[in-house]
Amino acid sequence: MKINWGTAIVLVFIGFISFIMFFVIKMNTDKKYEHDLVTKEYYKKELAYQREIDAEKNARALNNDIDIQKTVQGLLITFPREIEYDKIIGAISLYRPSNKGLDFVIPIVLKSHTLVIPKDRMIEGRWNITIDWRHEETPYLFKKSFVY
Repeated sequence: MKINWGTAIVLVFIGFISFIMFFVIKMNTDKKYEHDLVTKEYYKKELAYQREIDAEKNARALNNDIDIQKTVQGLLITFPREIEYDKIIGAISLYRPSNKGLDFVIPIVLKSHTLVIPKDRMIEGRWNITIDWRHEETPYLFKKSFVY
């Protein structure tokens, strides 16, 4: 049996479409390839985005930014010296992109301009930190990715 060009092209197209369909079906049915949204309430968080933009703008207007350093005790967070530390309230969120089970949130309770997150809470690797804080009713937001 002789195969002409037209038949060969049709067979190649059928083979290619079958190959693509195999991978589409495999990716949609295999539990190993399931992925969650970054946050459970993604759409609700999206609506509050303008407040975040304003808070980040307030943080950039400060003379000094928040400083983050890895120390022997853990992760040292230093707030700007120009702000009275006893009037700062808020929360620090640490997000681990590779494992949502390692994510945690701690409230900001300051006895000086610094706060230490103990090293036993931190695992080496990439982290995203979000510090959402207020000083005298002015919101501030600090976000940064770092490697611990």
